[in-house]
Amino acid sequence: MSQPIALDLFQAYNESKMPEEGGYIVSSFFNQNSTYSIYEIVAYDNVKSIYFSETSLTFQADGHKVFVLVEPANYAHKYQEPFTRVKGESIPHRFTELDIVTAKNQTKVMVSKEPVVSYSSFTVLKPTGVNFSLIFYHQENILKSLEFFFTQTLNKEAGVPSMDTKKSAKAVIEGLKKFKLWK
Repeated sequence: MSQPIALDLFQAYNESKMPEEGGYIVSSFFNQNSTYSIYEIVAYDNVKSIYFSETSLTFQADGHKVFVLVEPANYAHKYQEPFTRVKGESIPHRFTELDIVTAKNQTKVMVSKEPVVSYSSFTVLKPTGVNFSLIFYHQENILKSLEFFFTQTLNKEAGVPSMDTKKSAKAVIEGLKKFKLWK
């Protein structure tokens, strides 16, 4: 039986389908009142253990995180550095640490230039509402699959015009290519 490209993270855990060789975890955090969105992509390998709680999974493993922040044109705090924004709207970066794509409708897609490294452990929160956490299995053409995924989700979920999603998705993939996890 062939392995799927992606599964819901918590479903994969419950069904003992977590990839032992590592993978990419993509989590979304959508604002319920606007298209303001945050995506967190974690590449990991060398899992020592995974701890389950009702609200999260904690991985005893090194993880490299890339953040994607989608900021609509009407966002009131657009001049505030992303790391200083309120909880639920912040990512751990300054503007100078982000590749920024400005879409035709003035939506900004901001992507980590360099991954944030989590040494020894990281936690993924269980999604609520329309948010999701997916595990993408590390396999041939995974970056193409992730690029297609981000082209689609940035348009359908985050309101980025389709003509700008390809450029934004390419920025995400450039960030992911900096992961040095697999030999």
